[in-house]
Amino acid sequence: MQPFDAQPKGDEQLLAALLDGMEAGLCAFDRDGVVTHWNTEAVRILGWSAEEAIGRKGFGGWAARAADARGTEERLLAAMDAPGRQVHEFALLTKDGRRVLVRAQTAAVAGADGRPAGVYCAFSEVHAQIDLERSIALSESLFAEASWGVVLIDADLRPAVVNEQAARLMRSGRDALLGRPLGDLLDQGVEELENTFQHVLAEGVSPAGVEVWVSLRGDPTGARYCWRSGFVLLGSPLGEEPVPLGVGWLFADVTEQKTVEQQSTRIRFRYQQLHRADRAAAECENALEAALLQLDFALAGFADHALVDLADAGGRLVRIAATPDGEKGPALPLDGNAVPVGYETGHPVLQAVERLGTVRSSFAASDPADQAPRERTDAWAAARRWPPGTMHALTTVLRSRGRTVGALTFLRTSGRRVFDRADAAYGEDVAARVAMALDLAGSVGPAGSR
Repeated sequence: MQPFDAQPKGDEQLLAALLDGMEAGLCAFDRDGVVTHWNTEAVRILGWSAEEAIGRKGFGGWAARAADARGTEERLLAAMDAPGRQVHEFALLTKDGRRVLVRAQTAAVAGADGRPAGVYCAFSEVHAQIDLERSIALSESLFAEASWGVVLIDADLRPAVVNEQAARLMRSGRDALLGRPLGDLLDQGVEELENTFQHVLAEGVSPAGVEVWVSLRGDPTGARYCWRSGFVLLGSPLGEEPVPLGVGWLFADVTEQKTVEQQSTRIRFRYQQLHRADRAAAECENALEAALLQLDFALAGFADHALVDLADAGGRLVRIAATPDGEKGPALPLDGNAVPVGYETGHPVLQAVERLGTVRSSFAASDPADQAPRERTDAWAAARRWPPGTMHALTTVLRSRGRTVGALTFLRTSGRRVFDRADAAYGEDVAARVAMALDLAGSVGPAGSR
């Protein structure tokens, strides 16, 4: 059986190579429905060799049941008179007698005179076609309406495709993110992400889901976000060995959930510390020692320094204990000190005593871009009688039996976050214990009452 048109031998060889290299089964029929071509993939799917297939008329009696053969042949040959490609599904028989449902695309083949000379049929098993369509549909849905952020990172570690959710989480447009280094988009967390991408590309192993804290470059709020991330290696199926095309990065914003978890963990730890401090203080013979022990337990994970000011008989505040300047350590009593601290009007300690409450304060740079040079923060701290390096303070009044015992100040240095309301509540709990211990020590005179 000859092909539709006579062709030079070199063209025939090229055509044969192309047909055998296709990933779909391909057969062709002339105007009478006789098989003229049968490629390697058709052999794989149905088991019939090219020698067994070429020259047969239609599929009847070999590649299709008698009940199916006539309808199948009519649908195939009808493609010669129909415009464009037609899509069909029909059942064929393998050589070993199994029935296979295939999805086929058919189209007319024109002869030298321009008239239809036959028809070709490219087919694949329906389940394989459905798997492909599902993969395409999944890809399209991920990059359109997925609730997770999805970014395709290329081998240069730059976003190549970004979905809508990822663009929203990065506070940018999809096109604006493409091709830019991650360092242009993210501040904190970018190194951790890039290391993970490189690991996936190099090892081909996707790590378990990780939670990365990131901040967006140029965000004036400086907010931090926790992104729960997963990574998959994308490889090309066209090479003998998979060629890495990049990394698929899927992530979701779990900042609120992680913040709640961290707060819960922090609260459990702090009140475990209070419980341990109460038990240890109960063994102290000296009430002042018990007060300082309460501070030592409270400082763990909470603050870098603590200052205790006691109200003397004249109502003035005298510093009786403090942690060492310049290094972390336990609060030590300042024996024999009777000199008032000399706070200026409006000092947070005086405000706390006046309000009978808690005052929070922090160094505030005049320019948001100012990184607060050390000399400026030290000057700010020195003016308030606080150790060098102080950036944030929490001051609360010490009260016992309806009297003002003094004031307690917790301090944080650079690199630590500001004190929040939860910190204030914890500081007040610690202050209540310290005030009771100082009262028991008999250090408070009648003038300390209010």
